[in-house]
Amino acid sequence: MRTVQEYWVPLRTKPEPRPQPAPLRLLYELAWSLAAAILVVFVLFSFVCRPIRVDGASMLPTLRDGDWMLVTAFVPRWERGRVAVVAETDGLHKPIVKRIIALPGDEVDIDFKAGVVYVNGQALQEPYVAAPTTAQGNMKFPLTVAPGTCFVLGDNRGHSTDSRFSAVGLVDQRQITGYMLLRFSPKLGG
Repeated sequence: MRTVQEYWVPLRTKPEPRPQPAPLRLLYELAWSLAAAILVVFVLFSFVCRPIRVDGASMLPTLRDGDWMLVTAFVPRWERGRVAVVAETDGLHKPIVKRIIALPGDEVDIDFKAGVVYVNGQALQEPYVAAPTTAQGNMKFPLTVAPGTCFVLGDNRGHSTDSRFSAVGLVDQRQITGYMLLRFSPKLGG
């Protein structure tokens, strides 16, 4: 049989006091944390994505007046069907939100009686539109999208100033500031 030795460890009866940080040290750490948080938010909203508020009903039913959307400036490639933000230009007095319909080299034609948009001779399947495209602007169709530009339309075609009108016309791709990543509505039930 083996002998067992016992070891006694004294229990502390009162806790050791923790060192208190100096008030200036605490203030420094708080200021540093706040500055770091502001820098992260600045970099995130300047270079990665930013929130944009929708103003108007030209993108119904996809986007409502007052909705917010998160927009990214990273555009890996131009794509038809993407919702984009177009910056203020000579013809536009404020940024607009529209859907990219056609890219450089595409031929766009609109049958305003039937309300159908054609790109390169094929009718677009547009489940996102509020109503057929029957409202005619002052642009002449068919038209070929020039290099470096896009043809954009709002989803609410009866209440949208878009590439059908010379005030917007073909949008320079450099004026597209970003694509919608996601939408969120401040209204309940939205």
